[in-house]
Amino acid sequence: MENRNARVILKKGREKSIQGRHPWLFSGGIQTVEGQAEAGDILSLYSSGGEFLAKGFYNPHSQIALRLMSFEDVAIDKDFLKERLETAIRLRRMLVTQSNACRLVHAEADGLPGLVVDQYADVLSVQISSLGMSRLRDVLGEILTELLQPRLIIERSDSGSLREEQMQAFSGVLSGMGEPVAVIEEYGVKFEVDALRGQKTGFFLDQRESRRLVGELAAGKRLLNCFSYTGGFSLHAAVQGAQTTSVEISGPAQEQAKRNYLLNGLDPEQHQFEQADVFDFLRAMQPDYDMIVLDPPAFVKQAKHLKQASRAYQDINRIAMRKSKPDGLLLTCSCSHYMDWDLFQKIIFAAAAEAGRTVQMLQRLGQPVDHPVSLFHPEGEYLKAFLLRVV
Repeated sequence: MENRNARVILKKGREKSIQGRHPWLFSGGIQTVEGQAEAGDILSLYSSGGEFLAKGFYNPHSQIALRLMSFEDVAIDKDFLKERLETAIRLRRMLVTQSNACRLVHAEADGLPGLVVDQYADVLSVQISSLGMSRLRDVLGEILTELLQPRLIIERSDSGSLREEQMQAFSGVLSGMGEPVAVIEEYGVKFEVDALRGQKTGFFLDQRESRRLVGELAAGKRLLNCFSYTGGFSLHAAVQGAQTTSVEISGPAQEQAKRNYLLNGLDPEQHQFEQADVFDFLRAMQPDYDMIVLDPPAFVKQAKHLKQASRAYQDINRIAMRKSKPDGLLLTCSCSHYMDWDLFQKIIFAAAAEAGRTVQMLQRLGQPVDHPVSLFHPEGEYLKAFLLRVV
């Protein structure tokens, strides 16, 4: 797996981030590459003085020229990968006890840059976003099959970041047979997940704890779930007696949401499903809901779009606040790592000021325990949410 005939030499004075165990080395930090290396090779990194520093995936086409996997001079082989995967899986088995679906591997946070593995009952959904990791696809499949015996392994490597890695997008079956659909359960609520055709890897596992909280807070009340996808927040509330309205632009997602209601013994005809643009729906609706959930897709996927995205977040929160009932609750979310907590809070403040409403912050909500963040890689924290009370 390793290319032992080449190595990367770091520029003098650039050791600080590596000594701090940050897993990314940008191209500007490289002095030279000695020997013959190809994109995707596993190379060792040395200081300008010849001291070993780390090992990782090399890609001269990417701004992140080296994605570091180990800061120890150990062999990166099948045994190394198996140990990393076993460690990640063991952690989830200890922490996630109320669901048969979870994120088993969360990339850099688990020392496996460019690899995400989600489990949906007996189906695994794998997402690869680095060229080096893509070259290990077959051995990763072998290890995951050995450790978990899944019915099916799906690959969903179709993110927009692949272009910089000079990778081709791919979605398909890696191994196994049967339909790529699984029924999962979290805190007693069931969902049908299509691991091949659903968004991201099939489902938004990162909102598990927020869905549970919304179910408790909206029990017996009226909930408006915006960008509802397959009904996650709505279902958790509906099983607790809430009257729900789910707004989603995708017709297939709405149909799957209705099937999820039936899966939980609920009559979808007793709830409202609106296939509509959320901005348009919010502007036209009456302030008739006890709680509103705003969980939009990432408005900002590149740093250069942050200003434009901030305006979109501010607009939608302003409208939601204006349309909130007195004493209404609002859960507002951002799933972009470019949007930090401080900026998101400032956007919410500006939205409240424009809406002319008094707003209390009740709680901050982030990623659940199966989406850990390495202290050495704060960029891995992407999900931010505020639970608000609109007076």
